[in-house]
Amino acid sequence: MAEILLSNTYFLSFDPKQLKQMQPYAPLGTLYAAAVLRANGFTVALHDTIFATDVNAIAPVFKKELPTFFVIYDDGFNYLTKMCLTNMREAAFEMITIAKQFGCTVIISSSDATDHVAEYLNKGADYVIKGEAEITLLELVQTLAGGQGDRSTIHGLSYLLADEMITTSKRDVLHALDTIPFPAWDLVDMEQYQKKWRAKNGYFSLNLTTTRGCPFK
Repeated sequence: MAEILLSNTYFLSFDPKQLKQMQPYAPLGTLYAAAVLRANGFTVALHDTIFATDVNAIAPVFKKELPTFFVIYDDGFNYLTKMCLTNMREAAFEMITIAKQFGCTVIISSSDATDHVAEYLNKGADYVIKGEAEITLLELVQTLAGGQGDRSTIHGLSYLLADEMITTSKRDVLHALDTIPFPAWDLVDMEQYQKKWRAKNGYFSLNLTTTRGCPFK
């Protein structure tokens, strides 16, 4: 069982062009978020959607883990996840619905949710995180799990309160990158990534990040 279940919303099978190229990268941003949560005492699990072909495949994971929080955290380090396809958005909405059926608090961080906050909140998400999300996510689950603190003081959040959308102040960009632990690579089936890459391309590629934001800044 895990207190927090994380997932991404990029389904390779929903993107025919990329499926044909078969050059999938694990959700690096999601793994960073998982590592931060785990380093601060939370038990976490990951449902990686990259190779999934059915949104409902996540339902058995909810039954197994019985999480309190469901976090959709898309990989901001991969440009493909920023070019949201409509079917990916619909998949996110479906996962939100499933999570609510299991009584989860739903938190989402993605480029698409940032651009369409009201739509995601109206579909059942409890919180949308805008901007860099690791610290905002950590502070939010700490506040909610502890039952103390004021969510309105957490930077980078949007949520509904009595049908009114509340948006807190913007979170500053993180400069002390050494405060973030290395990604939780153990949560993904890396052997599957290797096999897919090598079968199609004859080699395996793994993405890393050495900076935040546009490198030309």
